[in-house]
Amino acid sequence: MRIGLALVLSLCLLPMVAQARSLDASFVLAGHNRPQLERALADVPPDQRRGMTWLLQHMPEGDLRTLDAAFLLENVDLAYGAWRRAPWHDDVPESVFLDSILPYASINERREAWRRPLGELCRPLVDLAHTTAQAATMLNKTVFPEVGVKYSTQRPKPDQSPQESIDAGMASCTGLSVLLIDACRSVGVPARFVGTPLWSDGSGNHSWVEIWHDGDWHFTGAAEPTGDNLDKAWFAARAAGAVEGDPNNAIFAVTWRDVPLHFPLVWLPEDRSVGAVDVSSRYAPEVPTIPQGHVRLRIRVRDADGFRQATEVKVLDIDDVELARGLSRDERCDANDHLEVTVPNGAQVQVQARGVHRTVMVDGDEQLVDLRLPSHVNPERPCSKAEAAAIKGRLCEAWADHERALRRAHMESGVLEFDGYRMPFEYTVHGDVPQGGRSLYISMHGGGGAPKEVNDRQWRNQLTLYSMDEGVYVAPRAPTDTWNLWHQAHIDPLFDMLIQNMVLLEQVNPNRVYLTGFSAGGDGVFQLAPRMADRFAAAAMMAGHPNETKPDGLRNLPFSLHVGGKDKAYERNAHARRWKTLLDDLQKADPQGYAHDVQIHETKGHWMDRKDAAGVRWMAQHTRELRPTRIVWLQDDVLQDRFYWLKVDQPVARDRVVVERAGQVITIAQAGAPKRLHIRLDDAMVDLDRPVVVQTIDGTVLFEGVVARREAVIARTLEERGDPEAVFTAEIILSLPSI
Repeated sequence: MRIGLALVLSLCLLPMVAQARSLDASFVLAGHNRPQLERALADVPPDQRRGMTWLLQHMPEGDLRTLDAAFLLENVDLAYGAWRRAPWHDDVPESVFLDSILPYASINERREAWRRPLGELCRPLVDLAHTTAQAATMLNKTVFPEVGVKYSTQRPKPDQSPQESIDAGMASCTGLSVLLIDACRSVGVPARFVGTPLWSDGSGNHSWVEIWHDGDWHFTGAAEPTGDNLDKAWFAARAAGAVEGDPNNAIFAVTWRDVPLHFPLVWLPEDRSVGAVDVSSRYAPEVPTIPQGHVRLRIRVRDADGFRQATEVKVLDIDDVELARGLSRDERCDANDHLEVTVPNGAQVQVQARGVHRTVMVDGDEQLVDLRLPSHVNPERPCSKAEAAAIKGRLCEAWADHERALRRAHMESGVLEFDGYRMPFEYTVHGDVPQGGRSLYISMHGGGGAPKEVNDRQWRNQLTLYSMDEGVYVAPRAPTDTWNLWHQAHIDPLFDMLIQNMVLLEQVNPNRVYLTGFSAGGDGVFQLAPRMADRFAAAAMMAGHPNETKPDGLRNLPFSLHVGGKDKAYERNAHARRWKTLLDDLQKADPQGYAHDVQIHETKGHWMDRKDAAGVRWMAQHTRELRPTRIVWLQDDVLQDRFYWLKVDQPVARDRVVVERAGQVITIAQAGAPKRLHIRLDDAMVDLDRPVVVQTIDGTVLFEGVVARREAVIARTLEERGDPEAVFTAEIILSLPSI
C-alpha cells in the first residue's frame, strides 16, 4: 500500500502548464459554457474587471465548463467588498487577494455560493479584530460551534464543502480546513489550504490552514484554536520532519497561480487540477531534538468501539521502572494526534493503560502503539465519588510527570515562548517549603512605550523591588516595549505557562499565586486581575491606571491598590479614588465578595518610597477560592472561555455572566448574549448523588437531575487549564438565551 501511494503521489512533481491561459484559451476550454463566461466578463464592474479576468484565466478546466455568470459575478463582487472593507486592507497586497481571497474554492470540494451566508455569519464575530491574525483566530474559536460542526472520522466524505460539513455536523481535517478558509475569505482574510500526503513517520496525511499576516504566511489547525495565536498546533513537531521535494513527505500549499506542481489529493489521487507550492522548508526549523539513542513512541488508546479515549498511560522497562507517563488523546483531537514519549532505542518496554498491557520491542523506528480497552471500560460512564477521586489523582499524576519533563527546558533557558513572543524571566526562592507548597509572586515591571534599554532597566529594578520571608518571587521581562506591554493577548498564555512551570518544578501551591506590578506593571494588574481572576489568590496594583477595564470580575479575587496622592500623570490618583468608590459600592451590594484594600499615599508621588510593599504583605493573607458560590464574569477584549467553574463555547467581548449556587440549586442571574454554557461541578460543591437544579433568576427550571461524574470530564478539565486544583468531575451543558 505504501509503495502504491508513493507511485501515485510522485506524479505531483510532473510539470503543469507553465504560463497563464489567455482569456481566449479559457473561452475555448469552456465549450458550450462560453457565453456564461463572456457575460461575466462583460457585466463585471470596471473596478472588479482585473479580478474577474484573473479568475477566468486561472479557474480549473472543469469549472470553466460548469459555473455560470451569476455565480462568478456574485463571488467577485463579495470578495472585493470584503477585502476593501477590512481594517487590514492595506496590509494585503493585490497579488495575495487574487490568490487567497478571490477564489471560490480551495481544492476539489463541491462548488457553492458560500460567501454571502458565511459573510453575514462571520462579520459580527470579527468586529473587534484589527489584523488578519486576530480575525482568523477569532473565527477558528467561534465559527465551528456557531455552525455546529466538529471533527470526526465518521464524516460522509473527506472533501466536503462548507454546507456539506454543516449538514453533516462533522468533518475531517480537510473539510474543517475548507470551512475555516471560506469563513476567513468571507471577511477579507487571505487564507489557503495546506497539507501533507504522508507524514514523514508514515502516520497518514493531514490538512490545515495558512493565514496571511504581517507580510508572511502563518499556520493554524482548523477547529484547533490555540488562544489568540497562530503558528501553534499539535502537528508542529510532526511537520518539522517534512522533506522538501519529496512527493510523499513534503508539505504543499494550494495556489491558483501558474506553478509546476499540483496539490496531491490523497482522497482523489488522479485529480491534478489543484496547483500547489512546496512550503516544507518553512516548517523545518521547528524540528525537536530527541535524546541520542532514543526513539519516539506514539500511543493511542481506543475503547471497544474504536473511539480514542483520554486516559492515563504508563511506559515501563522490563524491570518495571517507569520511563514515561501521560494522557492519551480522545476524539476531540485530530486522528494523527497521539501521546508521544521517547524511550531508549533497542529496549523492550511495557505500555499500560487502564489495565491493558502491551510489550513493545523498540527497533529504531518511530512506532505507533495501539491499545484497545475492554468493553467494560468507558470514560463516559458514570462513576462513584471514590472512583472519581482515584481517577482524578491518577490522571493528574500522569499529566504532571509528562509535563514536568517537557517544562524543565523552559525553566533552564530562562525564557518562555508563545506565538513568536519571548518572555525572559528571573526568580528567587525565599524560605523553606511550607505545608501545601510555596507561594508564587509574579511581579511586573514598569516602563512601556519606551526604548528597550529603558524597559530593561525597569525589569532589573523589579527583580529586587519587593521582598518576602517565604515564596518564589519571579520578575518576567515583557515580550514587547509597547505602552500596553502587560495586557496584550499573549500575556495570558505566557503567565499560564509560567504558573504551571512553577507548580511543576518549584513546589508552588497553585492556590497561593499572587500578581503585582508597578507603574505600567500596575496597568497590567488592573487589566489581568479581573480577566484571569481564577488563576490568582490575590492581586496588588501599584501606581498604575486602569484604561477601560472594570472591576466586576474581582468578585472572588482580593484586590489591593496603592497609588501616590500626588501621582497626577494619566490621572492615576483620580482613578485610584474612583476605583475605591467602585469597590466599596460593589462590596456593599455583595458583602461576601470584592475584598479590597485601597491605600492612597497622599504625600507621595509616583514613587511611594516602598510604602506599596504593604500590598504584597496584604496579598499573602489570602488563598485562592476556585469554587466560589457566586461568579461575576465580565469578558475583556482579550477573551477567556473558562472562568472558575464556568465555560462558554463562544466568548463575546464585554459579555457579562452572573451565576450563583446555594446547596443543590444553581441560579443564572445574568447570561448576556445567547450562549452554550458549561457548568462544572464536583463533590466539594454539591452532592452529586442527589439531583441538581439549574434555574434562571425568575425561577424557570433549565435542568433538574443527577449529574454523573465522568472520567472524560476530569480529563477534559485537566487538559484545558493544566491546573490540578481546577479539575472537575461532572458537567451540565445548557443552551441559553439572553438572560
